[in-house]
Amino acid sequence: MHRRQLLGLLAAGTAFALTGCTRANSGILEFGTDDIPPTVNFPEVVPRTLPAPPTGPKTAIPAGTITALPGNGTSMALTVDDGASPEVVGAYIEFARHTGARFTFFVTAYYDSWTTHRDALRPLVDSGQIQLANHTWDHADLTSLSEAGIAAQLNRAKTFLRNNFGVDGTPYYRPPFGRHNARVDKVAADLGYTVPVMWYGSLSDSGVITDEYLIECAHKYFHPQTIIIGHANAPAVTHCYGQLVDIICERNLSMVTLDDVLLPPA
Repeated sequence: MHRRQLLGLLAAGTAFALTGCTRANSGILEFGTDDIPPTVNFPEVVPRTLPAPPTGPKTAIPAGTITALPGNGTSMALTVDDGASPEVVGAYIEFARHTGARFTFFVTAYYDSWTTHRDALRPLVDSGQIQLANHTWDHADLTSLSEAGIAAQLNRAKTFLRNNFGVDGTPYYRPPFGRHNARVDKVAADLGYTVPVMWYGSLSDSGVITDEYLIECAHKYFHPQTIIIGHANAPAVTHCYGQLVDIICERNLSMVTLDDVLLPPA
């Protein structure tokens, strides 16, 4: 999709109605429709280019949960969950193209966003600028499922990633709602997902928030060696890319994917 076409879609205020994230019985994220969110406006002025990721040796990590990037450095991993909004996923792709920003998307494979933007996203995945990891098929609480159910959620998303993007996301997975336990982790590890990825701080944008609050969260949590969680669900982040870039540059941070800096367990 060309940037001008994307701007037209966003300016139209497409009604993807993300007013409050709730969970249906199926585990699929659903959003209320009482209020339409404000118009999404991708910035007309493209933010400045971000620095390249570090070129030093990667840090080996053992199997197990991570909440931050180990060691010393100036890296920051912005990890983006879900993908309920095709518009926001598309805007993230344009942001990456225009600034060099690097993300790890934790894909909830049920959402149409990932097939809608497959052709635009695949070259960024192939180049390593965007990394894809597993966030289950439809965002079920894995701790509430049987072992067979846990495996089905992860395997269905794994197959989707492999068929559409040529990767399977291993060894990284993010349990929906951050809920996991030893039983969940064992099933995940048996499928190759040996590293549950949690986070240090959040943009708090799984549902609709104000632009001002998102930037407040960024100021609070954007620090060296942090893993930050954001979401491709609601429009606030699409209004704030320039400000996010300013914070990253002012703090001399480098945006990285997990693969840029980590050597996962063999």
